Amino acid sequence: MKKHLAIVVCSLLIGLTAVTQPFINEIRQFRTADSIQAPPQHPILFIGSSSFTYWRDVQAYFPGRTIVNRAFGGSSLTHLIQYADEVIFRYQPKQIVIYCGENDLAGDDRVTADTVLFRFSKLVEMINAKLPGTPIIYLSMKPSPSRRKYLSAIQEGNKKIKTFLASVPNATYLDVYSAMLTDNGTIRGDIFTSDSLHMNKKGYALWQPLLEPLLH
Repeated sequence: MKKHLAIVVCSLLIGLTAVTQPFINEIRQFRTADSIQAPPQHPILFIGSSSFTYWRDVQAYFPGRTIVNRAFGGSSLTHLIQYADEVIFRYQPKQIVIYCGENDLAGDDRVTADTVLFRFSKLVEMINAKLPGTPIIYLSMKPSPSRRKYLSAIQEGNKKIKTFLASVPNATYLDVYSAMLTDNGTIRGDIFTSDSLHMNKKGYALWQPLLEPLLH
């Protein structure tokens, strides 16, 4: 009986942790990686969701730069805020590159472009408070073919974030959305994997020359 009760309690605690600490396994993996090999000092830090997570060979695209990638797939801006100490501040980066916001819109129909802007502005506020003067680059939300229903909200969110960042010192908005369209304004299907959500090497090769001039 006691053994059974212990198992039930343990299961409840695991479930509670999953609710209160989503993506905790990914965060633990970062800790483990850092314990095995100490991260470089003051790197260019990539954070955000799966569009950066799957850019596993990002360092190869920017030779001569020192990059640490701490993006975790499925994350939204709320998760970057929740784990800011773990995925941002502990690395004391010299520059921060962010891709996030798409999952915020796709994960909850109640989330609007204004919600994304509010969350993003909160994240920027935290960064500027803890790491004053650290340059920030925000890559616009991309036009994912599998998320066509959200494209208007994505475009509106991009516009609002661009306007917001125009008044933030040391912050840059990078439009990758437009570069991922054909001359006719349709989404380029050849730069995405079979899930029509994540990018293939051709997609990352499209981002590279846009981002490279902005890196320090």
